[in-house]
Amino acid sequence: MTTTLSARWVVLDIEGTLTATSQVHVVLYDYARPRLGPWIDDHPDDPVVTAAVADTKRLAGLPESASTAEVVAALHGWMDEDRKAAPLKTLQGLIWERGYAEGDLTTEYFPDVVPTLRAWHDSGLRLAVFSSGSVAGQIASFSRTTAGNLTGLFGSHFDTVNAGPKREPLSYRAIATALGAEAADIAFFSDVPAELDAAAAYGWQTVGVARTGEPYAQADFGAHLKVASFDEVKVIPR
Repeated sequence: MTTTLSARWVVLDIEGTLTATSQVHVVLYDYARPRLGPWIDDHPDDPVVTAAVADTKRLAGLPESASTAEVVAALHGWMDEDRKAAPLKTLQGLIWERGYAEGDLTTEYFPDVVPTLRAWHDSGLRLAVFSSGSVAGQIASFSRTTAGNLTGLFGSHFDTVNAGPKREPLSYRAIATALGAEAADIAFFSDVPAELDAAAAYGWQTVGVARTGEPYAQADFGAHLKVASFDEVKVIPR
């Protein structure tokens, strides 16, 4: 059975919603892990990198004199915990951006994703992304995929830096304001019930994506619409 929604904007989570969790936790994390230290050392004058290093030291309780090795140890620890720390996401995003640009990385989506994104875009719906991964990393991941460059499908990108934590209702208010949209005109797709709860608290329409084999496949999605793939929901433009 297909459920029909109407919206102006569709906002999408990435991990577990568009791509398999392993795309991030295995492919991307394994690519970034050995490159964090060299990236920091190779960009001593980059204000984005130096700010991320300073934030890492502050959040990890390290002294300002902490070595790159100590900073990297903290970053690796956050990766092991899957902690959504902003400086980690910033540095990972820069590394992934380079990896996609050089052809080392290619994003693969669930089979139903790209046809649906293109159909939504072509119908007049506007698409945006809200992910814990940095905006730079998001754009890079859409730039080189098994289906080609998909960056043109998306009108806006949000992360925990420019919007806020994904489990806080105020983040969804900030995104709606940035999009110039009423809360009820936005449909949010995510595999994480707590994120859907936060979006619904601000009045967004919500769709829980429970894909077979993913960490939240058996989660309790409560009152949220629950689908196993995008094929089970139709979104039409208002």
